[in-house]
Amino acid sequence: MTGCGRMILGSDSHTRYGALGTMGIGEGGGELAKQLVGRTYDIAYPKTVLVHVTGETKPGVGPHDVALALVAATYENGFVKNTVMEFAGEGIHTLSQDFRNGIDVMTTETTCLSSIWETDEKTREYFEKHGRPQDYKELRPADGAYYDRCIELDLSEIECMIALPMHPSLAVSIHELQKDPEGILAAAQAKANGQLGGKVKMDLTGKIHNGKVVVDQGIIAGCSGGVYENIIEAARIIKGKDTGNGEFRLSVYPDSLPAYKALLTEGVVTDLVTAGVIFREAFCGPCFGAGDTPANGEFSIRHTTRNFPNREGSKPGEGQISAVALMDARSIAATAVSHGVLTAASDIITEKTEIPVPEFDAGIYDKRVYNGFGREEPEYELIMGPNIKDWPALPALKENLLVQIVSHLEDPVTTTDELIPSGETSSFRSNPLRLAEFTLSRRDPQYVARAKEVQNLSQDTIQEVLKAFADAGIAADPENTNVGSSIYAHKPGDGSAREQAASCQRVLGASCNFAGDYATKRYRSNCINWGMIPFLTKEYEKLPVGAWVLLKHIDKSVETSMPVEAYVCSHGEITPLAAEIGTLTKDERQILLDGCLINHYRRSLN
Repeated sequence: MTGCGRMILGSDSHTRYGALGTMGIGEGGGELAKQLVGRTYDIAYPKTVLVHVTGETKPGVGPHDVALALVAATYENGFVKNTVMEFAGEGIHTLSQDFRNGIDVMTTETTCLSSIWETDEKTREYFEKHGRPQDYKELRPADGAYYDRCIELDLSEIECMIALPMHPSLAVSIHELQKDPEGILAAAQAKANGQLGGKVKMDLTGKIHNGKVVVDQGIIAGCSGGVYENIIEAARIIKGKDTGNGEFRLSVYPDSLPAYKALLTEGVVTDLVTAGVIFREAFCGPCFGAGDTPANGEFSIRHTTRNFPNREGSKPGEGQISAVALMDARSIAATAVSHGVLTAASDIITEKTEIPVPEFDAGIYDKRVYNGFGREEPEYELIMGPNIKDWPALPALKENLLVQIVSHLEDPVTTTDELIPSGETSSFRSNPLRLAEFTLSRRDPQYVARAKEVQNLSQDTIQEVLKAFADAGIAADPENTNVGSSIYAHKPGDGSAREQAASCQRVLGASCNFAGDYATKRYRSNCINWGMIPFLTKEYEKLPVGAWVLLKHIDKSVETSMPVEAYVCSHGEITPLAAEIGTLTKDERQILLDGCLINHYRRSLN
């Protein structure tokens, strides 16, 4: 689907093809559904940040090292949030196409909207090897191009990096960690345990043995780690050596079957397996906890996209927690031949070697996958199994909204993996009611029960709550009032684009979210598409679990941007709540008024 000058809208947050001259944006499924019914993807014109790339990487430094350094420099300060990053500069031309792709897929972790790169002869060769030379054209900034901001990225300054638990932005150089393992790991451990809220304890300092950091597991996998060149480089380090027969073990997953075949042809799989590496089929599983889940208390180093809390399969609510750090495949391989002692690849690799682009066998897909793009065959019946269910009816927005807070989260960031975990939920992704049972299960196990209580409130109880507000002079007609649940989170929605992070709340009766900020546009859009109003408020202390919020004339606030009139009833006291909705497009307003995107399209067709 890639091509220089094209755009791809995908339902995965790591929809990133910028280094191939294609603007990729990851959004929730609701945004893609709009395209399937002939609508357009409409966003406010984004700001543009130039990433000016100079210099050349040192031997042993890989794409994940560059990416982690970039994420560390931009995530926390929001420097590129919701912007488009344009990579340009002479430094780009020193990088192979696979190397560029490996950096680009990680721009998602900066919270930018998308990223796009200069293209050159290496890009042309890549398209030619994939049998699509017509999809290449040269892209570069026009003379006098204007940018809102600029990042200077000198590749020669990048070191082998490690992103400590529990975020890709918590990155330091491996050499820096080796100099002060006790201090750096103690700080990361304290931060992680504060985020875990005392349910379990992460022990990072216990991984220091004789002044060295020792890890238990290595994983090279997925869209960032499993690319051909990364595995070739890892194999060069490992070939002729062994990974030991102690606690440490290494698993490698290629990112595609054509890459798998090319690695087999080159003899790379033989080199890895001979050294004790577990070589797997092409699979994204380890990245989201559906394969190679580390044991309780283990420390895993991974060339994958994320190391969010619980993403790899930990279940703090059941007493199980492991620590995951992100590293480049090269340094993971260097650590593997050191039998688990953390090692930077730059300490082993002293010179760089060019890796030819492998032949791409498209026939692997042609023999297995039906490509129906532009060749629909409506006479074939779609077969839907018993676990595929329709969505429950969702109500349109009335004049007033009454919600009870059923979860209050004060973590600095709440990820979509915490809002709806991956891994064990995969079997239920087409069953809204069953999937909703997992909502916030790894972060607030009481959420589902509380939300259902609100869903099942009797009319008498609702009347009592409304009477409490009416007695304070804040009356609302029950017939013109929606009743639902809500959560408060400081900054929800970092991470995956999966719309289930919002839709599962909605299935359980949620009508809105309250937040200090929204980590990504994706999550806010998902809330809107599922009919949940994305409120902003700084008065989070007024929203404990159990508090009731009455939003008067909320339909007018959505429709006309009229200021939000909100009141909180908590512990028998009623106070105003300062809240706002933020900017809404015309379509977003109507989607919220209709109750969700499904209702909106149904109404527009009638």
